[in-house]
Amino acid sequence: METRFDQSQSQHQLQTIAPQIQQSLAVLQAPTLDLRQMIQQELESNPVLEDETVDISLEDAGSGDEGEDDFDAEFAELSQLDEEWRLYMAQSRSGASNRDDADERHRFLMDSLVEPKTLQDHLTDQLLLADITQEERELGAMLIGNIDERGFLQANIEDLCYSQGIPLSDLESAQALIQSFDPVGVGATDLRECLLIQLDRLGKRQGTEWRIVDEFIDDLARHRYPQIAKRLSITPEEVTVAAAFIATLDPRPGSRFAVGVNQFVTADVVVEKIDGIFLVSLNGDQIPHLRISNAYKDMMAGGASGEARSYIREKIKAGKFLIRAIHQRQQTVESIAKEIVRRQAPFLHQGLGHLVPMTMAQVAEVVGVHETTVSRAVSGKYISTPHGVFEMKYFFTTGLMTESGESVSNSTVKQALGGLVSAESTKKPLSDQQIVAELKKQGIDIARRTVAKYREELNILPSHLRRTY
Repeated sequence: METRFDQSQSQHQLQTIAPQIQQSLAVLQAPTLDLRQMIQQELESNPVLEDETVDISLEDAGSGDEGEDDFDAEFAELSQLDEEWRLYMAQSRSGASNRDDADERHRFLMDSLVEPKTLQDHLTDQLLLADITQEERELGAMLIGNIDERGFLQANIEDLCYSQGIPLSDLESAQALIQSFDPVGVGATDLRECLLIQLDRLGKRQGTEWRIVDEFIDDLARHRYPQIAKRLSITPEEVTVAAAFIATLDPRPGSRFAVGVNQFVTADVVVEKIDGIFLVSLNGDQIPHLRISNAYKDMMAGGASGEARSYIREKIKAGKFLIRAIHQRQQTVESIAKEIVRRQAPFLHQGLGHLVPMTMAQVAEVVGVHETTVSRAVSGKYISTPHGVFEMKYFFTTGLMTESGESVSNSTVKQALGGLVSAESTKKPLSDQQIVAELKKQGIDIARRTVAKYREELNILPSHLRRTY
């Protein structure tokens, strides 16, 4: 028997990112509130870092054996870094006095938050107050547990009947009880039943609205008013009136109890008009001013033991890198914001309809960074302008060339499209091709498929669904 061993070599090229570079990218990409949380975690895990709120000056650092391991040079570097950071934060806070009222309102809003009540909680409270038996209460609780955030019953009554061994009549009685609760329409199995419950509660069981929902809800959704009118032997105008009333009903009765995330936007950049000039400042108040603790500098200068010295040195190195990463992040975001303000001067002066086409590559070239750096720097960050608070990515839009040779952003085109639709006759709404013709009169030449795309992005229905009779 002969045994053979084959050896082979293969070469693979792997690209890895050093942990410090990963941290630097994370700091750059993080919005202000996320960065604050990251800094807080670092403060908890790195004992040599401290917040500037602890009033210890660098000049109080110990003066032990500063020559050992050339640590005097590192101390000097730390002092310079801290002074640069202190100066930078002081400059970014120069406009803070103008925002004291806004900060106070924000704190009041945060202090006023309460935990929202869910739909299930609301229904359970009504179930507990109902004059029913314990068995009926348990069946009601089971059905409430199967109601989704829209207020619709997701479980099939007949399936529950067979799987749980419960008489169908008992489950139907429990469902009827839930359907009598607030909000009106809750506990329905579909949209048709939901609307019928609401119409019944309004005393319209024998009305035209009831028949339209009961028999022609699909035609109603497609605005086929003439067809509905013909089947009901009424005029399209009467169908239009009935449809308008049906539109006042709530198709998602449980939505007002939907538990959402309370998302509060904090502007990372503030643009203020002072003496006719738009000035850019960073909202640095939310970012703690980090520094290296003097106590650990004293330990290093005083001749700490070898193992402790190695540990402290590593932590100081990590702290220095984080401070530099934050400083670099602030400078990059500020430089990008200033270039945005420079290019979007027409928007700042005249409003939303004057957004200028701008790409990240254009900004990156001026700032002197890579395009991906711009993308990371503006990700999830907001800028406060005289016209409102916008995500920084909002200002990066593609453009279209007008007949006069000027370039307009797609946001401006969408605004023009929305204006045409809002001013159109509801009896004869503009088709996509007619919108193309109207935009061309304004010097904007785009294809019909582009109009359809923008219309969908603006949640504007096609012309045949916008028509009223």
